[in-house]
Amino acid sequence: MSTPASSLAQARKAASEKHQPMSKSELGGIIVLDFGGQYTQLIARRIREQQVFSAILPCTANLADIRAYQPAGIILSGSPCSVYDPAAPVCDPGVLSLGVPVLGICYGLQWIAHTLGGKVERAGRREYGPAEVELRDASDLFAGLPQRLKIWMSHGDHVLSLPPGFRVTGATGSALSAAEDPLRRIFAVQFHPEVRHTQGGTEILRNFVFAVCGARPNWSGTSFISETVEAIRRQVGQQRAICALSGGVDSAVAAALVHRAIGDRLINVFVDTGLLRKDEFRDTIDLLENRVGLRVMGVDAAERFLARLKGVTDPEVKRKRIGAEFINVFAEQARRLGDIRFLVQGTLYPDVIESVPVRGPSATIKTHHNVGGLPPDLPFELIEPLRELFKDEVRRMGRELGLPEEILSKQPFPGPGLAVRLLGEVGPERLQTLREADAIVVDEIRRAGLYEKTWQAFAVLLPVRSVGVMGDERSYGDTVAVRVVNSEDAMTADWARLPYEVLERISSRIVNEVAGVNRVVYDVSSKPPSTIEWE
Repeated sequence: MSTPASSLAQARKAASEKHQPMSKSELGGIIVLDFGGQYTQLIARRIREQQVFSAILPCTANLADIRAYQPAGIILSGSPCSVYDPAAPVCDPGVLSLGVPVLGICYGLQWIAHTLGGKVERAGRREYGPAEVELRDASDLFAGLPQRLKIWMSHGDHVLSLPPGFRVTGATGSALSAAEDPLRRIFAVQFHPEVRHTQGGTEILRNFVFAVCGARPNWSGTSFISETVEAIRRQVGQQRAICALSGGVDSAVAAALVHRAIGDRLINVFVDTGLLRKDEFRDTIDLLENRVGLRVMGVDAAERFLARLKGVTDPEVKRKRIGAEFINVFAEQARRLGDIRFLVQGTLYPDVIESVPVRGPSATIKTHHNVGGLPPDLPFELIEPLRELFKDEVRRMGRELGLPEEILSKQPFPGPGLAVRLLGEVGPERLQTLREADAIVVDEIRRAGLYEKTWQAFAVLLPVRSVGVMGDERSYGDTVAVRVVNSEDAMTADWARLPYEVLERISSRIVNEVAGVNRVVYDVSSKPPSTIEWE
């Protein structure tokens, strides 16, 4: 499967490969080169929060691809590596002489120093977590900030000496923490301004984007929609497209965008995989047809999906089989409808980052059914207009498109559905148990007024049975885990501190109303180290 780099994803890929002009809001933005750092995506988010376009490219991107964006500035991300590792990530040194400002963050600072003739070494005292930096000399990067800042460190190496032309602009008690070459407009910090833990981090990035790079705040929902619609019209021409609806926010917004571009030549297919939430199939079709005005076809394919999952317990195999069967279903529908070349998906940026290391040496966390789970011989050309967006950005786009809040306030639901919330083999009886328990969790979260205040709330059926006492008799029943998290964009998440009375009602109802369950546990792990979903 191809992995496009532009912000409008597959619809822009062909244009960028042919070196055709990109959209106006893409030009003059900030390029983030990914060296594999855990916070790379946050850097891009923080730039977009300033209404400036940002795109993440692998550190191995060639200079021609970088120049094509006509960037106002370039940011070099962090990395878990040392510059002395045999497989240390590197980029073309020509990045430092493109004539635009460069900001190195953490590993980015170390790579700049190492590349230009400075000295980097293993730190005698590694720094992970909070620290305090003292700013020295005047610097456009730190304009308007106090002399001392609480910052967030995450490094094992440090810069011992700087290359010629650089001066120190900040230091902690044990390490050089900021430096710059004002003539070449190269700036670097050892800490992470993109994380919320760093005092003044947003201001530092804002200073770089506007005061140093002179970027323009022209990245907005309105411009994204108009440019995406135009790009889709160019890509599809007079042909037709089929959209894989999931019932959630992402696919609904993707469908609305493509519908605006090509109207009823878009046919939306909503598949009952047998892995949906309670009443989800019927309610979703009714909402999208009657409230949104989309053309929707419902397909009952529950038996074939469950047949594909019979005997499967490995989560990666589950995801890949579900992804392959989705494509089989859509290919069959396309054949029945006639010649359809395009498949629309609501793929988001976190799906891409967690599924395949397309941006650099970042590690694969799990395969998403609509990204890494797709077969190599895909019979469609993909349209993924949301591929470079985060969930909160997608919701904003949906509001710009006029979608009802009933859709936009929906909590995320995984593409593989309940298959990845049912640990172990997937079968009809265990699915029914999970479906009923999950409905209770969502109902009680809504009743408590917490549905819109939390990111995700759901039940997980564990492959664990335990002894209990029900009706004065010994029971040996299933265990349900309840998972409720808060997040901004699904890249990180924290478990929700629910009121005890809400947890009590959820537990009591599940044990009393769901046959075969005698134990309920609450998941108090955050992401990282866990993921939001259990599989």
